[in-house]
Amino acid sequence: MGEEKKGFFSRLKAGLAKTRDNIVHGIDSVFNGFSAIDDEFYEELEEILIMGDIGVNATNEIIERLKVQVKEKHIKEPKESKQLLIESIREQMRVEETAYEFENRQSVILVIGVNGVGKTTSVGKLAGILKDKGKKVLIAAADTFRAAAGEQLAEWAKRAGVDLVGGEQGSDPASVIYDAVNAAKARNVDVLLCDTAGRLHNKKNLMEELKKMNRIIDREFPGVHRENLIVLDGTTGQNAMQQAREFGEVADLTGIILTKMDGTAKGGIAVAIQSELKVPVKYIGVGETIEDLQKFDSDAFVNALFDLEAGGYKND
Repeated sequence: MGEEKKGFFSRLKAGLAKTRDNIVHGIDSVFNGFSAIDDEFYEELEEILIMGDIGVNATNEIIERLKVQVKEKHIKEPKESKQLLIESIREQMRVEETAYEFENRQSVILVIGVNGVGKTTSVGKLAGILKDKGKKVLIAAADTFRAAAGEQLAEWAKRAGVDLVGGEQGSDPASVIYDAVNAAKARNVDVLLCDTAGRLHNKKNLMEELKKMNRIIDREFPGVHRENLIVLDGTTGQNAMQQAREFGEVADLTGIILTKMDGTAKGGIAVAIQSELKVPVKYIGVGETIEDLQKFDSDAFVNALFDLEAGGYKND
């Protein structure tokens, strides 16, 4: 596992280059430009974090924590507080161990999100990741609205070596879920991964559809562990946040898959979403291949962002 993880860290680091320019250089100029830690110093820092898409909520918490530690440790020099700021951002991003509980239990995972964010691809990659962990995985192609979704998933399923249920365009998504749930029970599947339709423009229909799927799973598979993972495109910054809020009104979001983190200057959104919505980032994607989706590791993310030594992405 070591090589691939190391590869992922360097890709993450390269992918966060624009975000680094956006945030870290600004931070450094504040640390180097101020001779004392005063209100103005904190205000400048705050502005850079907010401009870097880290969001008001997370920024306030990060700055508050920094102030407390500067006091406790009697730090006078701005430069000396940089490490504390980095730790404060890291703390803000921690994901609890229990976030991946579904790996140890029989689970149904609904993957939701608008079209174009990499949802179907994420389902395929996730299937591969879980299969590699020795899990028996089944994919439900319940995005029957988008013509290419079924074909695309079939391709991913084949690549990951897992079975697929559904995928006919125009069929009823709820009936695909019904068939998939029953197939999962019959075949004693560990994880059922469901790709769902992603149209937000007609929110009412979409929301009804999600509720219907939830009802079917409740009825047909009582007691199974449930996850609703929302896929968000990192390049869309605050828009991603808005999408998460809208889906959060209908589905109980348990985690975020943040895609397209390579080449965006808005990587700070990873910090903001987690803080504002209290939903953890569970996976992060930095490219097209199956290895480019990995479990989110706050240490590695912050190290990559601040161009520190690897850390994180420990060998499994």
